[in-house]
Amino acid sequence: MNRKDLDYRAAGVDNIAEADALRALTSRVRRSFSFAGEPGQVGAVHLDLGYFANVVEIAQGVGLAVSTDGVGTKLLVAELMGKYDTIGIDCVAMNVNDILCVGARPLTMLDYIAVERLDAEVLAAVADGLLHGAEEARISIAGGELAQVREMVRGARPGSGFDIVGTAIGLVNLDRIILGDGLRDGDIVIGLDSSGIHSNGLTLARKALLEQGGFRLDQHVEELGRSLGAELLEPTRIYVRPVLALLKAVKQVKALAHITGDGLLNLLRGPSPVGFEIDQPPDPPEIFRLIQRAGNVDDGEMYRVFNMGVGFVIVVSPEEAGEALRTLQGAGAPDARVIGRVTDRQPGRVQLRVPGLVGTREDGFVRAT
Repeated sequence: MNRKDLDYRAAGVDNIAEADALRALTSRVRRSFSFAGEPGQVGAVHLDLGYFANVVEIAQGVGLAVSTDGVGTKLLVAELMGKYDTIGIDCVAMNVNDILCVGARPLTMLDYIAVERLDAEVLAAVADGLLHGAEEARISIAGGELAQVREMVRGARPGSGFDIVGTAIGLVNLDRIILGDGLRDGDIVIGLDSSGIHSNGLTLARKALLEQGGFRLDQHVEELGRSLGAELLEPTRIYVRPVLALLKAVKQVKALAHITGDGLLNLLRGPSPVGFEIDQPPDPPEIFRLIQRAGNVDDGEMYRVFNMGVGFVIVVSPEEAGEALRTLQGAGAPDARVIGRVTDRQPGRVQLRVPGLVGTREDGFVRAT
């Protein structure tokens, strides 16, 4: 790698240190599970850490799915643009999309907003986004918290700093939790397109485009058909309606994955000892090509950090694939398509036929040999 080539670590996100920190956290958090009771008791935790959401038993046969997430450094783009009306959509999307992945129906969400300085107009714009996201996901926002923490938060411009985090909950029957177990060779992988960069990898994107590429956020980019800032603030797509329709129509949905950080390696979160061959992905949106060119980012790093055009993935049996596609396409996801298959030949690996990469959760994507 020469000095102009970028990766996530060089941009300021240390995945190795993050993994070590997570191990320190999870080893202690996991010990708390026993405090709430064993399976069969109200409060029992039903899943290990590492899934998109966890499930807590609240009644016989009924679980409460819970997940929490934020928007990351996409907030800095909003601050620099002075445009805050889409960030709330991102916050809703990042949470409800994760809740879907265990087969749950999202019900409601809480938000936490920390600000450097109170600005009623900014908060109203953020709330507009939250409302729009809630309407699209068909959930309520049952409450939240607003904290003034000037000493702790600094923004891209003086006084503009803020952070937003959401916590979503949903309902799932305990006998219908989807974990990605029982996958078999030949199962069908269906992809739903992303709306762009979503809410992951913005640190690398900003470094590549603004610092190394010399772009401005207000600059019209011909390849994008709009300003760079507008493209980066395109809201994360919410997949609730088509996925809930699928869960109602197809009884044997085997796996669901929200494609965020780690890209299609998110398919490997499940327990099945299988791999995935992705041979028919959509063409990546132009924003990813722009980032790669501006930052000299290699293919492996691009597919590890970004969704590269696939925002959500469903795995079903070959027998159910036709019904799954018809349901998804009729419920607001006309882009639903087969992008690959499950394989038992290389367990624990995701093979991307184009651009010729193979990846594991431990090592990321490397050039296939």
